[in-house]
Amino acid sequence: MQTAILKRRALASLLALAAGAAFAAPVTYEIDPAHTDVIAQWSHFGFSNPIAHFGEVDGRIVYDPENVSASSVEVTLPMSGLNSHVPKFDEHLKSADFFDAERYPQATFKSTAVEAAGEGRLRVAGDLTIKDQTRPVVLDVVLNKVGAHPMTQRPTIGFDATTTLKRTDFGLGLYAPNVSDEVQLRITTEASAPAAE
Repeated sequence: MQTAILKRRALASLLALAAGAAFAAPVTYEIDPAHTDVIAQWSHFGFSNPIAHFGEVDGRIVYDPENVSASSVEVTLPMSGLNSHVPKFDEHLKSADFFDAERYPQATFKSTAVEAAGEGRLRVAGDLTIKDQTRPVVLDVVLNKVGAHPMTQRPTIGFDATTTLKRTDFGLGLYAPNVSDEVQLRITTEASAPAAE
């Protein structure tokens, strides 16, 4: 009798450990382009601070809350999603003067390191490639929420992130420094685990 009780307790402990390990395992999320936006902002001769949006974002996020360094991010930004809300300006930004979107139809970001930076905060280092020029950047990230999406019930995660980069590093330096070389990026993203098949 005593042996049977001990075996049941041991089995219960193993199951609890297995459940805990499964819960703590990293989750892969697919970026939701409808709820993701990358916003670039710069100074125009000191008179104004216009913005441009990069939508239609595609990519995935792997997040492990128990081992943050095992997390990763891979993102593709199609130039077709660039939108300043001024069509003629969009044409200029996509021209060879700037992004040369016909030759370089997308930009990419791939993380190289993820580390905790305080409660609900991360620092994500990675390689940003624009016009085939790759430079390291660091994103300061705020974790907005992790949980089941109320509409789909799928595991979902949301982040905001910021960084500043120099456009001359990516062959986008026309009119610099009068039009500021430094560009601020603000990113908001929502991503969900794939639906079960």
